[in-house]
Amino acid sequence: MSSDHLHAFRPQAELHLRSYRAETLTHSHDFPQMVLPVAGRIELDIAGRQGMADAANGAFVEPHARHATSAPCDNSVIILDLAPSMVSAELMERLARRPFIPLSRAAGKLVDFMALTMAQQTIPAPLQHWLPLLLDTLANTAPRPHSRLHVLMAKIEAEPGLAWSVADMAAAAAISPSRLHEWFQQEAGASPRAWLAEVRMRRACELLRASALPLAEIAQRCGYSDQSALTNAMRKLRDTTPAAYRRAAAA
Repeated sequence: MSSDHLHAFRPQAELHLRSYRAETLTHSHDFPQMVLPVAGRIELDIAGRQGMADAANGAFVEPHARHATSAPCDNSVIILDLAPSMVSAELMERLARRPFIPLSRAAGKLVDFMALTMAQQTIPAPLQHWLPLLLDTLANTAPRPHSRLHVLMAKIEAEPGLAWSVADMAAAAAISPSRLHEWFQQEAGASPRAWLAEVRMRRACELLRASALPLAEIAQRCGYSDQSALTNAMRKLRDTTPAAYRRAAAA
């Protein structure tokens, strides 16, 4: 499975950590957007409906809605630019009717987690996997299989060096191994093992490009038993060796 395939089934969204000034900013866009303040508050006018977004209340901007934003105080805000496919027609209609959304405790903790992650480093791919669960939480619905699977993916991508077995993955998602296979085939078009192999290989390639770590340590960090196992996997999935890949990246 190629890395292009791997990215094809991820939620398509952009996350930004921003702060707004007192000057009013007015615009519109063709995608749905969530406004989730982490600190401070901002005032919004969304298609003529005025309200406040703060740590206890988020806001939803439907596609093409003219909206104005201003901030009376210092603030830090997560902006989620969502793909329309991520928001069902039913949820889109419900949020558009009441665009100012009280945040439950669970939703608030997810927002805080995302803000902390974004402030500490470049946004990692695992953070994208939490978005379906966030949308379910904002909608006050039980987590869908789609959301539960992406939470599992986030956990694995955050720690690919752990000895993940199919049984471990199924236990982490609280489902049976056979159901796990069904979910991965439906969502990823691949088996759990094939997906895990690609995740580990992608992380190994990142470390080979961006660090001077010994190959044995890279192998350990990415879940390979030793340097030889990393070499064999790279030959299979990338048709090269770790040393050759590193040389090519440096060149």
